[in-house]
Amino acid sequence: MPTGDFIWMDGKFVKWQDAKVHVLTHTLHYGLGVFEGIRCYEGVDGNSYIFRLKEHIDRLYDSAHICEIEIPFKKEDIIKATKECLKKNKLKEGYIRPIVFVGDGPMGLYVEDYPVRVAIACWAWGAYLGEEGLKNGIRAKISSFTRHHPNVMMTKAKVSGNYVNSILAKKEAKHAGYDEAIMLDPEGYVSEASGENIFIIKNRKIKTSPLTTILPGITRDSIIQIAKELEYEVVEERFTRDELYISDEVFFTGTAAEVTPVREVDNRKIGEGKPGPITLKIQKAFFDIVRGKSKKHSHWLERV
Repeated sequence: MPTGDFIWMDGKFVKWQDAKVHVLTHTLHYGLGVFEGIRCYEGVDGNSYIFRLKEHIDRLYDSAHICEIEIPFKKEDIIKATKECLKKNKLKEGYIRPIVFVGDGPMGLYVEDYPVRVAIACWAWGAYLGEEGLKNGIRAKISSFTRHHPNVMMTKAKVSGNYVNSILAKKEAKHAGYDEAIMLDPEGYVSEASGENIFIIKNRKIKTSPLTTILPGITRDSIIQIAKELEYEVVEERFTRDELYISDEVFFTGTAAEVTPVREVDNRKIGEGKPGPITLKIQKAFFDIVRGKSKKHSHWLERV
């Protein structure tokens, strides 16, 4: 389980073991909360850099706005607290989790006046889908669970309650012996994985799901830019599961998953059944940027 020394809560640092909430915390019961996942990397120069911190905090506030939650801190306060959290926990690199949630108070689905609480935690966390998966690719399964319709849940907001859908899909995939689930949208097109965006490659053309039923991933956006700079054609359009099966290469992107190749889907080998050359080229370019080996997109890195 994640461990650390301190967590920032409502404007001050408290000891990790003291960062507690009441059992009647509204978000615990009803799921109305928003959060972010952010990574910090140790650069080749020995300094620590947070990847696209401003964009992540902007999305946090956008998610809260969509859910009609007013965050009681300014963005610059959250950015400053995020950096301080890493320093207080003596982390050169790691994963950062800001969360905005409704605290204990009135219960029921509709409450007019409620306390909004904010916390930021950080911890050391390796590759989400495993170092082996990052290197050699993972096995994925098309889920029986459908991704949210955009008029059922707010798909552009990173809402806590949205992730029950992801948890069920992930459990199903793991129970069946796979590493990850791939979810279809309500019309049967490939949407995204349980916690990652998806890219497919065919004849050197890269395709990714459009911003319809998916969360607009910040890593996704970065990879689109990187791929175009490497002179690959990138399109955002719907594709079907059988188009996925016959792709030359497939990979996932996300803060936690970074750039993870997919070597198999539904017992069907993707390409040669190992990470393809374009995926590996994009993956290398990404890690070179986040670790400061490449000066391209240095504005994506916020020094701690």
